[in-house]
Amino acid sequence: MGNPAPFSDIGKLSKDLLTKDYNFDYKFTFSVPSANGMGIAANGVKRDEVFIGDISTQYKSGNAIVDVKVDSYSIISTKVTLNNALPSTKAAISFDIPDHKSGKLDVQYFHNHAAINSSIGLNPAPLLEVATAFGNKDLTLGGEIGFDTASASFTKCNAGIGFMKTDFSVALLLLDKGQTLKASYIHTLNPLNGTVVAAEMTHRLSTFDNSFSIGSSHAINPYTRLKARFSDNGRIAMLCQREWRPNSLVTFSAEYDSKATKAAPKFGLALALKP
Repeated sequence: MGNPAPFSDIGKLSKDLLTKDYNFDYKFTFSVPSANGMGIAANGVKRDEVFIGDISTQYKSGNAIVDVKVDSYSIISTKVTLNNALPSTKAAISFDIPDHKSGKLDVQYFHNHAAINSSIGLNPAPLLEVATAFGNKDLTLGGEIGFDTASASFTKCNAGIGFMKTDFSVALLLLDKGQTLKASYIHTLNPLNGTVVAAEMTHRLSTFDNSFSIGSSHAINPYTRLKARFSDNGRIAMLCQREWRPNSLVTFSAEYDSKATKAAPKFGLALALKP
């Protein structure tokens, strides 16, 4: 039958096609993996004339993975992940230095017909989050809730259903504590040249506002991919991504706001290097 996808994966395929890799700043990523379990990566983004970046390293040993990241503000983020601490379970502890209240414990459990993700803050007034999904590899039904023990209030309450086949996927999500309804669809038109189309529509029940985005992806050849997106707000975006060596990508993005006639188009360039 196959395991169901986690709740966070419901509608993810269409969302990735419409948003992933679109970047209207200057972005750089450099990563060096290692066969002995040690890897290092550097990331940087130039946004509004300000450069924001971080350096991270990862170490693997058996079932344990340790990730350490230092960002531009000298904040050290550490995450320790342990796979199969219990059967079909993955646990992770993360915290930031010097923020002593940032500790968090995440636990994931996977079953033949269920996927459960839970998170709890490691502080006196923690934030609790639980997401569950039931079904199989084709049909997934799930929900998630978040509860703030400091204010004794729910921070999130979402539900969704997803149906996935080899060539298409449909998802329906009820978000924002029941105030937003989102539907998405993605279809592979031609698996040989990678032509895929996707659409996403959002309806806000409280204001009766509607919004939508449609997009497509097409592989010109095994190394070059084109994407395009149009939204009801008048913004048109395109992307061209080229793999000029294995796992090394250069991506050019552009966006034009047809309703803002005096605004200049936005451009972005992203470079990812992996030796």
